[in-house]
Amino acid sequence: SNVYMMLFSFNTLMKQLMYSVKLSGHAVQSSVLEYYRADRAVDGIKHAPGPASFCTHTNSETNPWWRLDLLDNYYIRTVIITNRADCCPERLDGAEIRIGNSLENNGNNNPICAVIASIPIGASHSYSCPDMEGRYMNIVVPGNRYLTLCEVEVYRGFPGMYLNSLINTHTHTL
Repeated sequence: SNVYMMLFSFNTLMKQLMYSVKLSGHAVQSSVLEYYRADRAVDGIKHAPGPASFCTHTNSETNPWWRLDLLDNYYIRTVIITNRADCCPERLDGAEIRIGNSLENNGNNNPICAVIASIPIGASHSYSCPDMEGRYMNIVVPGNRYLTLCEVEVYRGFPGMYLNSLINTHTHTL
């Protein structure tokens, strides 16, 4: 019984360690509308009442993008994106989350982790990127549009996500 509890505790601790390593870095974007700078998406403020008060905002342009330089190469497990709370949630529809090491085309040629179908107004949505690796995490909206992000969280993963699935299986079935 003690061995069982120790195994459960170890599995729980490993799961928490693997899922809770939030990465930080330097944010830039394709353009800046007024004072809605790229770093507003990594300021820790998710809920942004009022007109994009704590959000980023590009000008209306072709393929607007936002990029987080993680300052080193990491495996990325999860990206969580929070949409603005005051209007226009559809502006993120079709946005691509890209992860990789290239700055070709401002990083927008890196492999796609996910495409955002839609995120409701003021909501956060989590995207899984198992075994994707890179220094740069981009969000690009194809077409002639604005890009507004209220918060972007990037969580570190580890190679061989099989270990993560194994831990999940054991902790969920106990």
